Amino acid sequence: MFGLMVRFTCKDADAAAAFDELVERTGEQIKAHEPGTLIYAVHRVTGRPLERIFYELYRDKDAFEAHEDQDYVKDFLSAREQYLSSVEVDWLNLTSGKGVAG
Repeated sequence: MFGLMVRFTCKDADAAAAFDELVERTGEQIKAHEPGTLIYAVHRVTGRPLERIFYELYRDKDAFEAHEDQDYVKDFLSAREQYLSSVEVDWLNLTSGKGVAG
C-alpha cells in the first residue's frame, strides 16, 4: 500500500467553492478510471471552512504513479493553484488498519 494525506488551504470562500467543484469533477474521473486507487477521500475540516484534507490510499507506488499520469489529474494539479494559499503533503506508510491489507 502507498498513501498520502494532503491539507489544502483555500484563499477565501469563493476560492473554496471553486476548488470544491474542481475536486468533484476530478473525483468522478478517479472513481471511473483508477482501479488501483483504493481510497480517495476528501474531507472538510470542522471549524476551518477554508481547509480540505485528502486521504489517498493506492494499491502500490505504481498505482499512485498511474494516478499522477492521468490528464485529469494533471489538469487538477495545474488548476488548483489559483484557489489555494497553501498545500501540505504527508507521505504515509501503512502499519496496521481495518479494511485494508497491511
